[in-house]
Amino acid sequence: MGDGPPPPEHLAKLHFQEGRFELALRHLDLAIAAAPGTAQLWNSRGAVLATMTRFEDAHQSFSRALMLAPDFASASINRAHVLMALHRYEAAIADYEHVLRINDRIPFARGNLIRAKLQCCDWRGLAEEWERALDEMRAGRPIISPMVATTLCDAPQDQLRVSRILAETRYPPARTPLWNGEIYRHPRIRIAYLSSDFHAHATATLMAGLFEAHDKTRFETFAVSFGPEDASPMRQRLVHAFEHFLTVGDKNDTEIAKLLREHEIDIAIDLKGFTDQSRPGILTARPAPLQVNYLGFPATMGAPYMDYIVADRVVVPPANAIHYTEKIVYLPHSYQPNDRTRAAGTPPTRASENLPEIGFVFCCFNASYKIQPVIFDIWMRLIRDVPSSVLWLLDDNPQAQRNLKREAAARGVDADRLVFAPRKPVAEHLARHSLADIFLDTLPYNAHTTASDALWMGLPLVTCPGTTFPARVSASLLSAMGLPELMTSSLAEYEELARALARDPQRLAAIRAKLARSCETSPLFDAAQYARNLESAYMTMWERQQRGDAPATFTVDTAG
Repeated sequence: MGDGPPPPEHLAKLHFQEGRFELALRHLDLAIAAAPGTAQLWNSRGAVLATMTRFEDAHQSFSRALMLAPDFASASINRAHVLMALHRYEAAIADYEHVLRINDRIPFARGNLIRAKLQCCDWRGLAEEWERALDEMRAGRPIISPMVATTLCDAPQDQLRVSRILAETRYPPARTPLWNGEIYRHPRIRIAYLSSDFHAHATATLMAGLFEAHDKTRFETFAVSFGPEDASPMRQRLVHAFEHFLTVGDKNDTEIAKLLREHEIDIAIDLKGFTDQSRPGILTARPAPLQVNYLGFPATMGAPYMDYIVADRVVVPPANAIHYTEKIVYLPHSYQPNDRTRAAGTPPTRASENLPEIGFVFCCFNASYKIQPVIFDIWMRLIRDVPSSVLWLLDDNPQAQRNLKREAAARGVDADRLVFAPRKPVAEHLARHSLADIFLDTLPYNAHTTASDALWMGLPLVTCPGTTFPARVSASLLSAMGLPELMTSSLAEYEELARALARDPQRLAAIRAKLARSCETSPLFDAAQYARNLESAYMTMWERQQRGDAPATFTVDTAG
């Protein structure tokens, strides 16, 4: 005779580990019914709901746990994560600060506090928090997430440290890899793109033309989608672009990895890295002979199971290659894919966008977390120096809008000279670029897709390249467009160039004319040529692997 069935909370844990979330939730509800005053059960319930992306319900469960145990650090940090997903950043800040008061050594808590502050442009105490986080990270502690590092790090060696710490602590290689050196002999090379962004998303906008342009006589293409199915036109376009569109959101990392191995994928291409909604755990099991870090995460993953990163010589100068654990694939022109099929809507009027009828329009449609105090200082000086000018920003969230207006007033600028653009469908968003005069880039995390949007719509972009990958993307795009005159070598030059262009309409008009010509001829927007170049990279990787050679850095010449 046994001792009876295991308690429901134990069954819930087993179901959760196996990815059976509804069953896990059902058993937790049974456990809570028997012991409603147990904070740990409410915390576990919230964790299951959060994994199911039922964030409001998860918030209620975590709040119940904290009512029962106010200093329950795990529930506090879990609730903060859910508040971030709900874009309630100021409330998340309060929870992260509470966690740090309880225990300031909880992994990644300080980095998450910094991220919450960045998301809503609450810069009070930010510099001090960042310096402390850097010191702890350099001592080897898991303090900063790689995404926070891409936003604030100005040294590629620090980005490498951060990624390595996360890879070692949370995503180490599996003890038993799924692929063990077998040589596949397929008629075509099987390539699989892994992402949660196969829907109406910026990454999809950049990549759709590439997926459509792949040479299906040489490559068998797979999409491995673990993101939402939004029924958008972009989703339908992507489904038709691939030969195999695998929807795997209901599977756990192990199941997805086994699926890749069963399909004998030659090259697994991770489009997420360590960004939000990423699933790096899939590739820890080494399901494919070649595994590539591409596009979505502009930094090294610091993981031994990632073989290559796709780059160009601007975003990753050869001297910086030592700060990447992956081997570098240098594409010609720019690493970033694009195409010429993005159609804009009818240009709006200034009045419809709440812009003044006259006056110069500086703009930046980057997400709010990319706006740093030093850049904002420059923008405010430009606004003060250029009469009747305004700064046109993306209305990313109400908290950021409120904080940026406060920061403008603190710098002696009327907050009404900041105009906020609500999010709109892609075609409408592209069309409104016609109302702006100059796009002002951010540092140390540049405009990426937003830079391509601006250039495609003929809007000059002024940038100052930094030292890390995300700080050099705009320079990569401008180089591919043949517009080096919009790149500067210091923030002082960046400020002066923006000011000079605002004061010299003829010079700005000449740059606009050159940009318009370049859009028609530049390799940046040639999806077919880009596909041939990337396929040449895949062929080189595959041929090396077929010969038994280890991955190695190489340069791709423009493919014919």
